[in-house]
Amino acid sequence: MGVPVVSIRCREKIFYNIQAVLFDKNGTLEDSESHLLSLAKHCARIVDTQIPGTGEPLLMAFGVNNNILDPAGLIAVASRHDTEVAAAAYIAETGRSWYESMNIARSALSEADKYVGQVPSPLFPGTLHVLERLSQAGLKIGILSAATTNEVYDFVRVHDLGKYIQLQMGVDFGVGKPDPRLFLEACRKLEVDSSVTLMVGDSVGDMRMATNAGAAGCIGITWLNKSDHVKGADVVIDQLDEIKVVQ
Repeated sequence: MGVPVVSIRCREKIFYNIQAVLFDKNGTLEDSESHLLSLAKHCARIVDTQIPGTGEPLLMAFGVNNNILDPAGLIAVASRHDTEVAAAAYIAETGRSWYESMNIARSALSEADKYVGQVPSPLFPGTLHVLERLSQAGLKIGILSAATTNEVYDFVRVHDLGKYIQLQMGVDFGVGKPDPRLFLEACRKLEVDSSVTLMVGDSVGDMRMATNAGAAGCIGITWLNKSDHVKGADVVIDQLDEIKVVQ
């Protein structure tokens, strides 16, 4: 049997002939703001103990200002590798070699993970309902995240989402968002064409990646009513339950 063809409505926009939906994780399905804020603060503190004076500028680089996380900032949307590189760049400005700077950044982030990784971040309201409705409609569902693949697996396991999710994919090495090859690879693994696949995400990178890969459409979710965070989206929503299956 082939994959059912479904229409998806978000507000005034209808996407026709859809076979698959790919979701970002952080900031889309997972309310990870507190986790990421804590991760950034712990990492900056660890680096600052080794290299005094680097903590505050490093926090700003991560996208943290006055204890507020920028949902479009580095640590909110970038891959772990990109975050390590950005942190290492600040460390290198202190005169450390590049390899030493990368080692310090990588070690600090790993140590910070141990502090903040004990309690899982909650799902956003409506997540389970939307995944259930899309699954019941016969759509293939995947998670395509800038987090590592292991983090995606942990997220799916902790929240018992395996019955809905056919693809759990993160960024480990090489290609990352907004490179369209990442989206195309996810579609290949789901065995669907990009032209029948929707992207749901909370960043400009999600929108650019999917658009340049020839996606059926891009749904930007802000939760904060800030559409500039998802420029390029075909439609912007504030809640996941605005994603409706058209009967």
